[in-house]
Amino acid sequence: MAETSYDAGMKVRRQVLGDAHVDRAQARTTAFDAPFQEFITNGAWGGVWTRPQLTHRERSMLTIALLAALGHHDELAMHIRATANTGATAEDIREALLHVAVYAGVPAANAAFAIAKQVFAERDGVDREENK
Repeated sequence: MAETSYDAGMKVRRQVLGDAHVDRAQARTTAFDAPFQEFITNGAWGGVWTRPQLTHRERSMLTIALLAALGHHDELAMHIRATANTGATAEDIREALLHVAVYAGVPAANAAFAIAKQVFAERDGVDREENK
C-alpha cells in the first residue's frame, strides 16, 4: 500500500520537529483542532516538506526567514530549535536573518535575532542574561 501524504508528512514532521514535540502536539489535540492538525500534517509536512527539490536544511532556512519576516515568534523559536534536526547551522540562520533585515525590515530581523540568541542559549545551557 502506498504511503499517504499524512503518513509521509508525519514522518517528516517527526524528523524535523522531533518526536517529543509532535507527541506533545498530538496529546493536546482535541476534536476542535484535529482537522487543523490533519491539515498541517497533510499540507505543510506531507505536501511541501516532502518535496525533493529542496533539502530540509534549505526549507528550514526559508521557514525561519518567512516566520521572522511575518513576526510569528513562537513558530520561529520552534523552527530555530528544529535546526538541530535539519542541519541548518547558526551561521545559516544568521544569513537568513540578514536577508530578513534587508527585505522585511530591521525591526523584524532584530526581534528574530533576539529569539535566535535565546534559543541558542537555552540549547547550549547558557544563562539568558549572559547572552545579551
